[in-house]
Amino acid sequence: MSFGILAFLKLVGSLGLFIYGMKVMSEGLQKVAGNGMRRALNAMTRARWKGVLTGLGITAVIQYSSATTVMVVSFVNAGLLNLRQAISVIMGANIGTTLKALLISVLGFANVPLAELCIPIIGLAFPLMFVRNDRLKALAQFLIGFALLFLGLDFLRGNIPAFSPDALSFLRDLGGHGVASVLLFVLVGFLLAVAIQSSSAALALTMALCETGVIGYPMAAAIVLGENIGTTITANFAALVGNVYAKRAARAHFAIKVIGVLWALLLFSPFLASIAALIERFAGVSPYAEPSAVKYALATFHVSFNVLNMFLLIGLVSYLERLVTWMVPTRDRADEEYRLEYIDTDIPLPPEISLLEARREIIKFAKLCGRMLELTRDLLTVTDGAAREKLMARIARYEEITDRIEVEVGKYLGKTSTEVRNEEISGRIQGMLAIVGDLERVGDIFFQMSKAMERKLDERLWFTPEQRENLQQMMGLLERAFGVMYRNLEVEREQVSLDEAVMVEEQINQLRDQLRKAHLRSIESGDYNIRSGLVYNDLFASCEKVGDHLINVSEALSGEV
Repeated sequence: MSFGILAFLKLVGSLGLFIYGMKVMSEGLQKVAGNGMRRALNAMTRARWKGVLTGLGITAVIQYSSATTVMVVSFVNAGLLNLRQAISVIMGANIGTTLKALLISVLGFANVPLAELCIPIIGLAFPLMFVRNDRLKALAQFLIGFALLFLGLDFLRGNIPAFSPDALSFLRDLGGHGVASVLLFVLVGFLLAVAIQSSSAALALTMALCETGVIGYPMAAAIVLGENIGTTITANFAALVGNVYAKRAARAHFAIKVIGVLWALLLFSPFLASIAALIERFAGVSPYAEPSAVKYALATFHVSFNVLNMFLLIGLVSYLERLVTWMVPTRDRADEEYRLEYIDTDIPLPPEISLLEARREIIKFAKLCGRMLELTRDLLTVTDGAAREKLMARIARYEEITDRIEVEVGKYLGKTSTEVRNEEISGRIQGMLAIVGDLERVGDIFFQMSKAMERKLDERLWFTPEQRENLQQMMGLLERAFGVMYRNLEVEREQVSLDEAVMVEEQINQLRDQLRKAHLRSIESGDYNIRSGLVYNDLFASCEKVGDHLINVSEALSGEV
C-alpha cells in the first residue's frame, strides 16, 4: 500500500478528530454529570474489586478495551472518578478484553461495530443542541463528542497501512537469537498494536503468522506481550487534551502493562511451558510442535497474563498512584485544583481527624480564591487577546471548581456532624460550613467581575489611567485581606488575628466610599463615558463585597458565627 501525502494527512486528520472528540466528550461530561451519576460511579468503583468488575463488565459487553479506558480517562478528566478508582477499572478492562481473545481463537469473532453507531448517535443528539434545557444541551455535547471520538478511532485504524502475514514474513529470520529475539518481538508487538489500534486485531494477525509458520509459539508470545503495551497508546492519545489527572490515568494504564511485561519476561520460559502443558493436556498437542495449537496457547497466555497481573497489582494501587503522579508532575498551579486532595469520603475517621482534613481542604480552597484575585487583577492590564481569553477561561474554570468544592466539603462536614455529640466540635463544623459558603461566593464575585471586564471590551469601553490605578489599589487591599485570612486559617482559634482582619476590612470600606463619591462627581461633571463608569462602579463595589466575605471567614474562625 502506497503511503503518500494525502494518506498522511488522512492519518493526521483522523488523529485530530479522535482527540477533538475526546475534548468535546469530556467537556459535555463535566456539564451533564450530576450528583446521581457521581454516586453511581462511586458505588461501582468504591472498592477495588468493584472497580475491577466494573471495567471487566463494560469491556465484556462492548468488547473493546480501548473504548473502556478512553471513557475512564474522560471520567477522570471530568472529575467523576479519582485516580485510584480509575486504576482498578482499567485493570478490569484489561481482563475483559481477553475474553475476545478466546472468541477469536475459537470462533473468529470481530469487534462490536461501534463506529457504525456513531452517525445515528449524532443524529439523535443534534436536535438536543437546540432545546432550552442546559442539561440536555450538555448531554448532546457528550454524545456528539463520544461519536466523534469513535469515528476518529475508526478512521485512524482505516488509514493506517494494512499489514498481512505475507508482509511480515521477514520476521521468520529474526528468531533464534535468544533473549535478543524475545525483546525484539516484544517491540514488534508494541508497534503492531500502535499501528493497528486494536490489541485484538493485532492478536488475530499474530495467530495468522503462527498458522502460516512465519513465527513459532515463543516469539508469538513475545509479540502478545508487546501488543499489551501498544494498546495503551489509545488512552494516552485521549489524555493529550485532558488535565493532569486524565494524563495520570492514561499513564497508569501504560505502567500496569509495562510492569506486567517485565515480570512475564523474567518468567518467560516457565510461563510458556506451563501454558503449553495445559494446552497439551486438553487438546492433545503441544503449541511448540503443532502450529494449529498455537492460537489456543496464545489466547490462554493473553488471558493468564492479564489476570495474574491484576492479582499482582490490585494490592499495590496506592503505589501505582504515586508512580504515575511522579511520572506526570504538576506543571501548572491550576493542575492540582481539580480534585479534593485531603478528604476521602470512603474512609471513616474520628470527627476530630475529619475536621483537620476538612480544614486543610478549606485552606486549599481559600488559596484557589486568592489565585482568582491574581487572575482578575491581570485582566485589568493584559492587552494580548489570546492571553485575555486564557485568563477568562481559567477564571470560569475556577468558578466551577469552587461550586464543586462547596458541595463536596459541605457534604463531608454534614456527614461528620451526624456523628458528633460534642457541642464544641459541632460549633466548629458550623463555622467551617459558613466559611466554605463565603469562599464559594468569593469565587462567584470574581467570575462576575471577569464577565464585566469582558463586556467592557466587547463594547469597546476604556478606563482612564486614574480608574485603573484605583482598581489596582482596591485589589492590593484585597490581597492584604487574603494574606490575613491565610494566616488565620493556619492557626488555632485562640490565635486568630481578628483585629488585623477588621482593620483591613475598614480600609477597603473607606476606599470604596472614596471611590464612589469621586465616581459620582466625575459622572456629574461628564469627565468620562457613563457606560465605562458603570462597569468601573461594579468592579470596585464587587471588590468591597469580596472584602466582606473575607472578614466573615476570619470571624467564623474566631468562633463568631
